[in-house]
Amino acid sequence: MTSSSNYYVTTFYKFMKLADVPAVQKDLENKAEELNVKGLVILGTEGFNSTCAASSVESFEAWKQFIREYFSAPELFFKDSVSPKAPFRRFKAKIREEIVTTGIPEMMPPEGINHHLTPTEWNKVLKEEKDFVMIDTRNWYEYKIGTFKGALNPNIEKFTDFPQYIESQGISKDKKMLIFCTGGIRCEKGILELQKQGYDNVYQLEGGILNYMKEYPRDQFEGECFVFDHRVALDADLQPSQKYGLCPHCGQPSEIKIECKRCDSEELICVDCAKLEHKQDTCSKNCAHQWKLHPGRKGPKQIVPFEIEKLARDGSEVPTIRVSKTKVVTVNSKGESETVSVKK
Repeated sequence: MTSSSNYYVTTFYKFMKLADVPAVQKDLENKAEELNVKGLVILGTEGFNSTCAASSVESFEAWKQFIREYFSAPELFFKDSVSPKAPFRRFKAKIREEIVTTGIPEMMPPEGINHHLTPTEWNKVLKEEKDFVMIDTRNWYEYKIGTFKGALNPNIEKFTDFPQYIESQGISKDKKMLIFCTGGIRCEKGILELQKQGYDNVYQLEGGILNYMKEYPRDQFEGECFVFDHRVALDADLQPSQKYGLCPHCGQPSEIKIECKRCDSEELICVDCAKLEHKQDTCSKNCAHQWKLHPGRKGPKQIVPFEIEKLARDGSEVPTIRVSKTKVVTVNSKGESETVSVKK
């Protein structure tokens, strides 16, 4: 960790039986508030899955130590990185049937190692062997901005489509198979499905792409790694992407710079939305809607409350701004906002 970074980020998960999940949710929320930790924790009876961030080393280390002790998991594997921008605006602990959506909630990964390859072992296979098939288990848009050299793209919208993809490929059951995902958790369940289908010579990348890039930043992985927070993607140095944003129209990774014809704001939109009328020339859903209704008419950019608060904290002059037909936001000198409902 370097002291020059503003935010300290960690990703972690563990499959373990949790009895009183709502109580765990409450405890995590209280501790996160105490330490000023932001992020997301997915909780379920099968365990937990999380990415969290803190703006101080002290809070960051205290949070990780709390997690280890609370779940009695001293060996818990944390994948750490640093970021000059905040990955999250708030903390949430959500309860779900699965801590990673796979469509196979009945499958519980075993304790310990299940055909894991360390980044070094993974590299050895990629560089010294030829008779294997490597499959990216992530969604198509994650594959699109970065993947391993030679990896197959299942071109799936969601991981629940992965088992059907494997069945349709007719891959020999004796074939050596390598699978990988962002942080490792998706493969923990994915390998169970493959083993269920009769693939015994299948291996998963320990800690996923994030763990690999930490040890081999510019080797067999090409491009950037998509992450599900405000960093959008991480480059080879595990730093927030300077290339990609999130498309304001559809939420996919975006890299095409446009100047909004309605409000003159610069924005990044994705390749697909750049092909669509109204979306290709506008910076937001609001501007797209207004431009479609009134072609050629200029108007101000719609600013949401968290953007107003950031401007105020940065010392910029922020007037009272109407954010919808029925709401107006005012910001005080401390950057605290107040939303006031008004009549139409």
